[in-house]
Amino acid sequence: MNNIVEKINSKFKADNFKVTIIPGINYIPPSGKVMDASDLTNLLESSLDMWLTAGRFANEFEARFAEFMNQKYCLLVNSGSSANLVAFATLTSPLLKERQVKPGDEVITVAAGFPTTVNPIIQHGCVPVFVDVTMPDYGINTELLEKALSPKTKAIMLAHTLGNPFDVKTVKAFCETHNLWLIEDCCDAVGAKYEDKLVGTYGDIATVSFYPAHHMTMGEGGAVLTSNPRLKKIAESFRDWGRDCWCPPGKDNTCNKRFDQQFADLPEGYDHKYVYSHVGYNLKVSDMQAAVGCSQLNKLPDFIQKRNKNTETLIRLIKEKIPNHEELLFLPTAIPNATASWFGFAITLKKGSRRQLVNFLEKNKIGTRLLFAGNLIRQPLYKDKEYRVIGELKNTDTIMNNTFWVGIYPALDETHMEYIADKIKEGLNEGTIQ
Repeated sequence: MNNIVEKINSKFKADNFKVTIIPGINYIPPSGKVMDASDLTNLLESSLDMWLTAGRFANEFEARFAEFMNQKYCLLVNSGSSANLVAFATLTSPLLKERQVKPGDEVITVAAGFPTTVNPIIQHGCVPVFVDVTMPDYGINTELLEKALSPKTKAIMLAHTLGNPFDVKTVKAFCETHNLWLIEDCCDAVGAKYEDKLVGTYGDIATVSFYPAHHMTMGEGGAVLTSNPRLKKIAESFRDWGRDCWCPPGKDNTCNKRFDQQFADLPEGYDHKYVYSHVGYNLKVSDMQAAVGCSQLNKLPDFIQKRNKNTETLIRLIKEKIPNHEELLFLPTAIPNATASWFGFAITLKKGSRRQLVNFLEKNKIGTRLLFAGNLIRQPLYKDKEYRVIGELKNTDTIMNNTFWVGIYPALDETHMEYIADKIKEGLNEGTIQ
């Protein structure tokens, strides 16, 4: 095995993984993975184990990533969307007694974002209660929380948009006052902080994605994080078929009671490995995915630093090149006491045509993306679903109509930011502003 890995290392040097993106000639993607020989080495080593399902690399990653995120527990799953599904499903467990979330209960959230932050609410028969966001940070308007509250409210589920923390301290205090669960979707925000405390540590459960667009990647993959041992056990059950047993794959009878317990109407002593306490799934990762995650985790602090540097550079360049930018654009802005870990560079036009500007940038080989679903209640998937809206979603509609984002991921540098800023200026002058 060592000989094979050594041969691969000698053949694939750092330069083999470099992506050449020449502004104006090559397309500048809005996001992408950044890999090197260490990722390939880990991938090969795990494949040579032939264990395939979650194993030693998964165990290593869960321990290390929990430490990085300042949490007690990390459970790997096969995507960030699955992480959200498991996180919300956890709150529906009968083991939570009077705090169990049941069909018909309400969950406060926002409509400006990615659908799988909200979908688990509907998938479990609950009712999302949508409130508006504030501009230009795209976080929940906390002044609307009291209006959104009802006797049916059981939880709040929110994402930190594009790596920019919402006012999670205020939201957490509201949850504590009203005995509500808080799920933080950190899929775009690994490493972001509020008052020098990592996002994800305020809520009862946090979720993360390792899709190639995100801060680090396993290809596919995600994680559920918590410091609550009861929630960890429940989440693990939902992830692993809904089983009651906590033995890892390949292990038996770690509790020394495998054949000595009574469950529901099963025969006494029924094998605990085949006792199921939740309507669960199988959402585990392969050890090959986790192996890539282990090597990517070594680079994560540098990835975050590069993303934030690119964001700062692009803000500076746009301000220098477009003196009247404040009349035309909202640029990325963190709320007071927050430190973003930027996922993408969001721009909202105050006047003019987003469609024209985005088309201009794409024609000049600059990739763009919208702020995901824009306004979820205007999407086809929610046309026949039950939900409540508090007030008007005015800023959410503005995002739907006027917001887009460009890339600042670690494969890009100042030369790319310079080109993007130049083309934004040129696009604004090419008839975008009516």
